[in-house]
Amino acid sequence: MIPFFSGDDVRQAVSPERALEAVRAAFVAYAKGEWTMPPKVYVPAYPAGDFRAMPALGGGYALLKWVTSFPGNPADGLPTVTGLVVLSDASNGMPKALLDAGAVTALRTGAAAVLAAETLGRPDAESAAVIGAGVNGEAAARTFAGKGRRVLIWDVDAARAEAVAQAIGAEVAPSREDALAADVVVTVTPGREIVLTAGLLQPGQHASLMGADGPGKAEIAVDELARAQVFCDDWEQASHNGDIVHAVEAGALTRDDVRQLGDVLTGAAEGRQTNEEITIFDSTGLAIQDLAVALAALERADELALPQLDL
Repeated sequence: MIPFFSGDDVRQAVSPERALEAVRAAFVAYAKGEWTMPPKVYVPAYPAGDFRAMPALGGGYALLKWVTSFPGNPADGLPTVTGLVVLSDASNGMPKALLDAGAVTALRTGAAAVLAAETLGRPDAESAAVIGAGVNGEAAARTFAGKGRRVLIWDVDAARAEAVAQAIGAEVAPSREDALAADVVVTVTPGREIVLTAGLLQPGQHASLMGADGPGKAEIAVDELARAQVFCDDWEQASHNGDIVHAVEAGALTRDDVRQLGDVLTGAAEGRQTNEEITIFDSTGLAIQDLAVALAALERADELALPQLDL
């Protein structure tokens, strides 16, 4: 018998603040080689969407996330992201829990966006904005709010932005331009259009790019990426499926130009050097982050009235 965490169960078990703490620890463990993560596998079902298989090992557990991304689903009343997370005991292979992948993904996406902003943003950064008020954008805004930061939200769907703002006590940005002028900007869009155009970011700004997590997606112009200090979650993954890949293909960035967030957290790489630098974090989403959130949920399994599955 193993517990099943529905989306509501995951959110009840793991607060945005706890997810941030767990994801930070996961980045450090991965950078130190204590956790491992084979490459993410994409199963294209274009143009509708894609499936992804994401494994990780660490903390005495193994994880596999089977997750989808179908951007057109909301028009049919369906979620963009669905799937399951399987958590197993790494000592004997026995399953320990099943979790809703959408909720796990949202929590770790919000955590990674804010972790990068806290690590790479200016020390005196005050305003924060999230572009995109979908499930993952809401998670990023909730994580900012949980840290006590004032946050602006903007979305092409004004009603959706208003609903999220009311739900978490945030504010709707008067325009996308106002949101993009914040000290810290998080983009969580479908990645079908460039949000950060060439020359848009001002000295001292930070942007966490969370939406371009698959082939063909982009949220930032190559010229804008090339003039910033660039960081990523994992070079091998980001250089093949993130915003960075477009700059690499154009010859505007090389491996030596990009630092990994985990290396900054451990002190193995430098982060922001001056208040005038523009910093960019390119996220493609890592299975180690999912593992961190799943383990945080498992810590509270006994406190929740979870359904038990007989496998």
